[in-house]
Amino acid sequence: MKRFFGKVRPAEPRVSEAERELFGGPLRYDMGWSRHENATLDLTMRSALRQMPGLVGAALRMAWNADRRALFVVALSEIGQGVAAAVGLLAVNAVMHALLGDGTATERLHALLPGLLAAAAVAVVNSALAGWSTAQAGRLEPLVERIATTQYLAAATAVELEAIDDPEFRRLIDIAQYGAASARRMISCCVSALNSTISLIATAGVLTVLHPALLPMLLVIAAPRGWGAMRVAQERYVSMMSWIEHVRASRLIGNLLTERTAAQEVRIHAVGPFLLDRYRGMARSAEAEQERLATSKAVTEWVASALSGLATAATYGAMIWLIMSGRMGLAVAGTAVIAVRSGSASLGALVMNVNQLHEESLYVRDHSRFLTEAAQRAIPTGGAPLPERVAEIALDAVTYRYPDRDAPALDKVSLTLPMGSVTAVVGENGSGKSTLMKILSGLLLPQEGTVRWGDAHVRDLDRAEVYGRVSLLTQDFQRWPVTAAMNVRIGRPEHRAEPEDLRPSLDYAGAGPIVAKLPDGLQSLLARMFRGAIELSGGEWQKMGLARTHWRSATSTADSILVVDEPTSALDPEAEIEAFDRIRRLAAPHRAVVLVTHRMSGVRHADRIFVLDQGRLTEQGTHAELLAARGRYAAMFTAQADQYAPVPPAVPHPASPPAPAVTDPA
Repeated sequence: MKRFFGKVRPAEPRVSEAERELFGGPLRYDMGWSRHENATLDLTMRSALRQMPGLVGAALRMAWNADRRALFVVALSEIGQGVAAAVGLLAVNAVMHALLGDGTATERLHALLPGLLAAAAVAVVNSALAGWSTAQAGRLEPLVERIATTQYLAAATAVELEAIDDPEFRRLIDIAQYGAASARRMISCCVSALNSTISLIATAGVLTVLHPALLPMLLVIAAPRGWGAMRVAQERYVSMMSWIEHVRASRLIGNLLTERTAAQEVRIHAVGPFLLDRYRGMARSAEAEQERLATSKAVTEWVASALSGLATAATYGAMIWLIMSGRMGLAVAGTAVIAVRSGSASLGALVMNVNQLHEESLYVRDHSRFLTEAAQRAIPTGGAPLPERVAEIALDAVTYRYPDRDAPALDKVSLTLPMGSVTAVVGENGSGKSTLMKILSGLLLPQEGTVRWGDAHVRDLDRAEVYGRVSLLTQDFQRWPVTAAMNVRIGRPEHRAEPEDLRPSLDYAGAGPIVAKLPDGLQSLLARMFRGAIELSGGEWQKMGLARTHWRSATSTADSILVVDEPTSALDPEAEIEAFDRIRRLAAPHRAVVLVTHRMSGVRHADRIFVLDQGRLTEQGTHAELLAARGRYAAMFTAQADQYAPVPPAVPHPASPPAPAVTDPA
C-alpha cells in the first residue's frame, strides 16, 4: 500500500560502471534548476489547492503589468467558457428530457431540437471564446517573458563588479536566469488552471441544480482521478530525475568527442574509442532505467484507473438506486453521467496545471529574489560631476579583500598617475595587479583608503562619468561575435562610425592587413559558430583589441586613463615590442597610460614602475633606479632577460682514447 499511497521518494540513480570510472558516480550539476529538482514531490492535493490562489495571483500580477487589456480579455473569455459549459450541460439535460419523455418518436425529436440547437450554439460560442483566449494568452506570454528577461539583464549589468566576483551572488545570477521562461509558462498554466477551475465550478453548479445528491458523487468519482493524475506526474518526475543523471553524463561524453579543443587528444591518444565504449555502457544503463520507468508508470496508471473505476461503479450504483427509488429521473441521470465525466476530467487537468504552477513559481521567486538583491548591490546612480581637466589620479593606502579569500588582494597601496605619464605595474601572478586595474577603473571601490580623480573622491563621483573616462585593454578582453567593424566600434558604441572613421584605429594597431584579408573586410563576421563567419588567431585578436582601445581613446577629449592589463600574451616577441611601443604612444597631455604586466620587456621605458608582491607595493622608481637597487624588479628583469641571452657554443667532449690492443700471449 505504501508503494501507491506513501509519499513519492526520489529514486536512487542507477550508476553504470562507466560513470563510476569517469566521474566517480552520477553527475550533479550545481545549476539553478538543481535547487528545485524535487519540488514537485513536495506537493499534495491539499497543499496544491491551498497554494493555488497565491500561485494564480502571482501569474495574474505579471500579466497585469505586461498587458492589462489582454489579461481582461483572457479572463472574460475563460469565464465565458465556464458559463458556456454550464449552459451546454443544461442543453444536454433538455435533450435528455425530450428524448426520454412521453410522446411519439416524432414528437420527442421535435422536442429535443431546441436543446440540440442550443448545444450546437454553445459549442460554437465556446470554440470562439477558446480561440479568443488562446490568441490573447499568446500575446501575454512573450510580453511577460520579455519583461522578466529585460528586468533580469538590466539588474545583472547594473550591479557592482564586486557582486559578480561574489560566488553566492554569482550563483543567484545563474539561478535567476530560469525565471523569465518560468514566468511565461506560468501564464499558460494559469489560463489552463482557470479554465479547469471555472469548468469544474460550472459543472458542480449544474449538478447541484439537477439534484443535490449529484455534487458529492462528482467529488467521489473525481477525487481518485485527481489523486491519480498527481501520482502519475510525480512518479514520472522521479523517473525522469533518475534518468537525467545518465543523460547528463552521456551528453558530456558526446560533447567531448566532438569538441574542437579535444579533437587532437581524441585522435592521437586514442581517447575516442575509449570514451565511445563507455558511452555504450552508459546508454545500456539508461535503457534499463527507461524500461523501469515505463513499467512503474504502467502499474501506477493501472492502480489510478482501478480506483477511478471503483469510484465510478459506486457512483453509478448510487445513481441506479436513486432512479429505482424514484428520486432521480433517467434524463437527469444521463446528464449527470456526462457532467461527472466532464468534471473529473477538469479536476485531473487542474491538478496537473497546479503541479506545474507550483514548480514554475519557485523559479519566478528566484527571479524576484535576484532583482531585490541586485537592487541592493547596484552601482549607485548620480553623484558629483567629474571635472573635464584632472591633473592626476591618486591611490592612498588602498586595501581590498575578495569575499572568498582571507588575505587581501591589495594591502595599503599608494601611487599617483599624472596625466601624460606612462606608468607600469609589474609583479608575479597573484600579486594583485588585476585587482589594482579594477580599482583604477572604478570597477571596484576600495574597502580601505581612497581613490581620487584630482581633488574628488571616486565614491562621490558619478560612476558613469568615471567609466566614460576609462579605456581598458586586457588579456581576456571580450571577443565579440559581431563584425570586425563592430569589434572596433564597440569600444565606444554610442558613436556612429563609417569604415573610414575606423581606419586610423586599425592602422594604429597594425590591424589593417588583418582586415584586408578578411572575405568581407570590416563587414566580416568574427564568430566561427555562425555560417560564413571566420575566426582570428590570438595575436590577430589582440591587435583588434588594441584598435578598439585606440578608437575609444581617440573619441575622448577629457582627461582620461588607459589601463592595459597583460595585452601581449598571444604575440610573438617582435609583435610584442611593437605593441608596447604603440600603447606607450597613446599617452598624451590629457591621458595617463598604465601598463599592468609581468612581461618586463615592455616596461623599461615607463616614466614610473611600481612593483607589487602579494598585494603590497614593495618597490617603485625608473627602470634604471630599480635595476640599481637590485631588488625584486631587478631579479625578475634579469630572469626574463637571461632567456634571450645568446647561448655559448657547446664545447665538444674530448674523444675517448682508443682501447688498448689485445695481444695474443702466444
